[in-house]
Amino acid sequence: MELFRYMEQYDYEQLVFCQDKESGLKAIIAIHDTTLGPALGGTRMWTYENEEAAIEDALRLARGMTYKNAAAGLNLGGGKTVIIGDPRKDKNEEMFRAFGRYIQGLNGRYITAEDVGTTVEDMDIIHDETDYVTGISPAFGSSGNPSPVTAYGVYKGMKAAAKEAFGTDSLEGKTIAVQGVGNVAYNLCRHLHEEGANLIVTDINKEAVERAVADFGARAVDPDDIYSQDCDIYAPCALGATINDDTIPQLKAKVIAGAANNQLKETRHGDQIHNMGIVYAPDYVINAGGVINVADELYGYNSERALKKVEGIYGNIERVLDISKRDGIPTYLAADRLAEERIERMRRSRSQFLQNGHHILSRR
Repeated sequence: MELFRYMEQYDYEQLVFCQDKESGLKAIIAIHDTTLGPALGGTRMWTYENEEAAIEDALRLARGMTYKNAAAGLNLGGGKTVIIGDPRKDKNEEMFRAFGRYIQGLNGRYITAEDVGTTVEDMDIIHDETDYVTGISPAFGSSGNPSPVTAYGVYKGMKAAAKEAFGTDSLEGKTIAVQGVGNVAYNLCRHLHEEGANLIVTDINKEAVERAVADFGARAVDPDDIYSQDCDIYAPCALGATINDDTIPQLKAKVIAGAANNQLKETRHGDQIHNMGIVYAPDYVINAGGVINVADELYGYNSERALKKVEGIYGNIERVLDISKRDGIPTYLAADRLAEERIERMRRSRSQFLQNGHHILSRR
């Protein structure tokens, strides 16, 4: 990798390599942009093929967090950490304490949280060394399990997308095909059921499917059959890349709105569903409830305040749809534009402030 060339191309600020021989820590902290505030993004622990793959993942994820946090209206930038190692056997207390000291050394430029391969318990150990960590145990005043809050945000965003497609945000009587019934999707199904929606569900976990059928009167189908269901809304809530060449021809839904990350296999698939007239709620806008929730910990966590902010996902989806219509572009591009325009406004405002300050000083 030509690191500086790559960082310049996508305007990254900082890349930090952290190692601790005694504990085996090998971590990479990527800070993409801090225009809106300190960079917030989780710590992922994974068995990467090589160090270059780990660096690429950290950079890619950090940039994604810049867009997610900006589109969510948070006063936070984007960052991410990857720790190279097997989360099932390589973890130890010394590793996360050493990592916590590295975070502390950044003096608030980066704030971490749990992610794939890390847990609340790991964040608690990091918290022994630094306050720049979220997603810690509720005993320390944190927000706890983010799944119900993420689901609530997806529910609100789905209603905004439904209003665009059907002229009303009511989901009563709508048929919604939910792909995956994990923690987030189960809570989403609860909201949909309470509003009177008809649910079709699938999951490779049969127990999860049976629970949704029993609790919400959902109809179960095989995983491969979920895409072709006669439904109003398709909600991808498990694997990424389920909007692809194989599934798009099967879709009958007028709306795609779900909790999964990276729903489009390729950007051209976003163009394709846009041309088909399907209303797509971009994944990182609609599933931002979790990060909005943990970000509230930075102010001293208040669940009512956090949920009020999560309700704002409805308006964020509306803004994406407005930009899509304004500029004649698919919603996945409109989401990027929403984030980029907010960051650019802040840069201009900051630049103007500095210029004004310089003029005042020069006149003295």
